[in-house]
Amino acid sequence: MTNATSCGGVVIFRGKILLLYKNYRNKYEGWVLPKGTVEEGESYNETALREVKEESGVTAQIMKYVGKTTYSFSTSNDLINKEVHWYLMMADSYYSKPQREEYFCDSGYYKYHEAYHLLKFPNEKQILEQAYSEYLSLRNANLWGSKKYY
Repeated sequence: MTNATSCGGVVIFRGKILLLYKNYRNKYEGWVLPKGTVEEGESYNETALREVKEESGVTAQIMKYVGKTTYSFSTSNDLINKEVHWYLMMADSYYSKPQREEYFCDSGYYKYHEAYHLLKFPNEKQILEQAYSEYLSLRNANLWGSKKYY
C-alpha cells in the first residue's frame, strides 16, 4: 500500500468553474478539476497553483483553502491511498488550454449546475459544493478579488 498526496484547485472566473476533460486511451474519460502530485520541496499551495497552470494554462490566485478529499485505487501491483488538498482559486480570464501530455483534450468554464453534473467523481462534486459556497460567501462580503468580476 502506498500513500500519495496531490493538490488542486476549484478555479472560478466571473462565477464559472474551470473543468478539464480527460480521455486516456478511451479507458479513463470524464470531466475533472485540475490537480496533481506534490513535488519534493513544494508546499501544498505551490503544488496546487503549479498543477492548475500546467494542466490548464490558467494563471490563478488562491483565495482560500477548501479542504481535502481521500480515495483509493489499484494499479497492477499496488493499492494507492490518495489525499487531495483543494483550494478555491480566482482566474484572471476565461483563457484555458488543456495539457495534451496528460491526456486532457478539452477545457472550459461552466456554470455551477453544469459543472456539478459534468464532474465524473463524487468527491470532486463534494469539494465543488464546498468551494462554491465559500466563493458565494466571499463575493457577498465583497471580498472576492480586487476587481469586480461578477
